[in-house]
Amino acid sequence: MGAPDLLKALLTAPGPSGHEEEPARIWREAALAFADVTSDTLGTSFARVRAAGGDGNDGGGKRVPTLALVGHIDEVGIAITHIEENGLLAFATIGGISAEMLMGQRFEFLTKAGPVAGVVSRRRISPEQLRDRPRPELTDLHVDIGACSGEDAESMIRVGDAGVWNGAPVELPNGRLLSRALDNRLGAYVALEAARRIAESRRAQVDVVAVAAAQEEVGLYGARVAAYSLDPQVAIAIDVTPATDYPGGDVRRLGKVELGIGAMIARGPTLNKQVVELLATAAEEEQIPHAFEIYSRTTSTDADEIHLTRAGIPTALLSIPTRYLHSPNEICDLADVEAIVSLIVAFAERLGADESYVR
Repeated sequence: MGAPDLLKALLTAPGPSGHEEEPARIWREAALAFADVTSDTLGTSFARVRAAGGDGNDGGGKRVPTLALVGHIDEVGIAITHIEENGLLAFATIGGISAEMLMGQRFEFLTKAGPVAGVVSRRRISPEQLRDRPRPELTDLHVDIGACSGEDAESMIRVGDAGVWNGAPVELPNGRLLSRALDNRLGAYVALEAARRIAESRRAQVDVVAVAAAQEEVGLYGARVAAYSLDPQVAIAIDVTPATDYPGGDVRRLGKVELGIGAMIARGPTLNKQVVELLATAAEEEQIPHAFEIYSRTTSTDADEIHLTRAGIPTALLSIPTRYLHSPNEICDLADVEAIVSLIVAFAERLGADESYVR
């Protein structure tokens, strides 16, 4: 199973939180082929597929229920905070990134004049100091864009310009994909591909809206605003989840989360039991590979904001097992991506227009 062209295009486009324009443009252009496409002031994109035979109401003036499929389209990155007199640059992180994941990595910065290449490096320290402090801190690091002075650097880049790791997606053996930004271009891709297949089948009795949410990595903001404006009857957040199948993975605490296991269906106090059971039933009846992921509190995904919006939105979370999150070399299994797309389509086609989720 090769990586779809749309997914590769989304992964190649740089788009850290607050700067999602390029991947959002690619997503919206793909959506125009089958959906009504809009966006909002935060940069979140929407692709609405109408219910089978529907125009947005049930014929009696009542609004047709909406199923929202939400995957955030932003990625982690860094932003320039200061330009030194020697042309080197100080920076801060956009989203959660550890210093060791940054050191020695090439970055592409999004500037007004176009992309600028740079590298993150560590201040020079003696071997003795290195033994005492083997792990770098963010304050030890700087960005070098090849400038010979502060004035030279200012001609190329401005304070506030953001950057992402530089590197194209790589297809590995056994259907596995290596790339930056799997978190969470995968979710944005799954939402759109599921909506496309639902539009093609024309069997859903509800409107389906794929959402490419902005600014998740800095506060789940895009999903919060999108959920308020859509006011859907049901929502499914789609994200990645840390795999436990490599050294350091804690199966006893986090459960069995493996590449190739299928769609991870989350269970927990903030996730609607009825929606979760409907997903599980659809997976079983369609023989879609799946497993359960357990949360005892919140999920640290867009689902946390969606389920609290307005009077409460029945929300589920589907996740793709992924290794090495928030690094330039995340890895997933494309079979898991396909499992989630298939599960969402099966769920949407089983969803009745008159379902009640009152508990």
